Amino acid sequence: MRLYFNLFSCFLLINLLSAQEEITVQELQEHISYLTSDKNSGRYPGGKANKRIVNYIKRDFKKSNIPSYLKSYKQPFMAQLRVKKGLMPKEEVKTWNVLGVIEGNDPILKNEYIVLGAHYDHLGLGGGPSSKSERIGIHHGADDNASGTSALLEIGEMLMAHKTELKRSVLLVAFGAEEQGLLGSKYFVDNPVVPLSQIKLMINMDMVGRLNESKQVYMGGAGTFPGGVELMKELGQPLGLTPIVHAGSVGGSDHVSFYKKNISVLGIHTGGHPQYHTPEDTVDLINFEGQKLVCDYIFNAIMKVASTTYEMKFIPQGE
Repeated sequence: MRLYFNLFSCFLLINLLSAQEEITVQELQEHISYLTSDKNSGRYPGGKANKRIVNYIKRDFKKSNIPSYLKSYKQPFMAQLRVKKGLMPKEEVKTWNVLGVIEGNDPILKNEYIVLGAHYDHLGLGGGPSSKSERIGIHHGADDNASGTSALLEIGEMLMAHKTELKRSVLLVAFGAEEQGLLGSKYFVDNPVVPLSQIKLMINMDMVGRLNESKQVYMGGAGTFPGGVELMKELGQPLGLTPIVHAGSVGGSDHVSFYKKNISVLGIHTGGHPQYHTPEDTVDLINFEGQKLVCDYIFNAIMKVASTTYEMKFIPQGE
C-alpha cells in the first residue's frame, strides 16, 4: 500500500511540474533560439523546416499536457506562396495550423471559446515581396514572430496549470503562412473546428519581443468587446506596463481574419523596428524580461475573460 501511495504521489508531482505556474525567461529564450536557428531556414511554408517547426509546437503542447482539439494537433491546408510582381507564380505548398485546447469547467460557458493565436512562419531566405532587404539570407524572424510563438507556448502552459479556474475554453492556435497573406487564419475561420458563433474573443500576438524602455504595449481592437479598452488599460498598471490601447485600429495580422467574421479581437504587439522583415531580426535583440511581462499581461487578460462570467459580445469598429 505504501509503495502504491508513493507511486501515486510521484505521478501527481510529475503532472503538477509539467504545467508550470510561472512563465520563465529561460523557456522563452530556449523557444526563440530554436525557432530562429539556422537549420530552420527562416520558417518558410512547405518543406522539411516547416514540418520540423510544426512538430516542435506539437511536442510542446503534449509536454504541457494540452490536448489536441482534432484527432491530430495539425490542421493541414494548401498555401499559395507570394512572389514579386511580374514573376512566375510558385506552386502551392502544404502547411499546417497547430491547435491545442484547454476545456473550461462551466457546463454552459465551456462551449464558448477564447482563441489565443500567433503565426509561426517567417520569410525564409527573403527575396519575396514582404522582405525589406534585397539581400538573400536567412530571415530569422526572432520578433516576427518567434516571439509570439514562444509566448503562445508559455502562456498555454500556464493556462493549463490554472485549468481548474477556467469557465470558458481556450483554443491555442499557431498559424501557418501568415506572411503569405494571413492564409492560416483565413483557412481556420473558413473551416472552423468550432462554430464561429462560439468564439467570443481572438487574441493575436505578433511581434511581442521588443518591449521598449517606456514599457509600451500596443493593441488594436479593444473596443470590439464590452469594456475592453478600460480592461486592457487597468491590467497594465500592476505589471508596470504602459498599454497603448485602441478601440479600433484592427490593423494587420491574423486577428483580421476573425474580425471580418464579426468576432471580437485584440491584436497585441510591442512596436515596429528597423530590423522588421530583414535578416537582422535576431534573438540577441529580444527583450526577454519585457517579453515575460507582456506574456503575464496577456495571461491576466485571458483569465479575466475566461475564468469569470465577463460579458462578451461583438462590437464593430472602424478599421
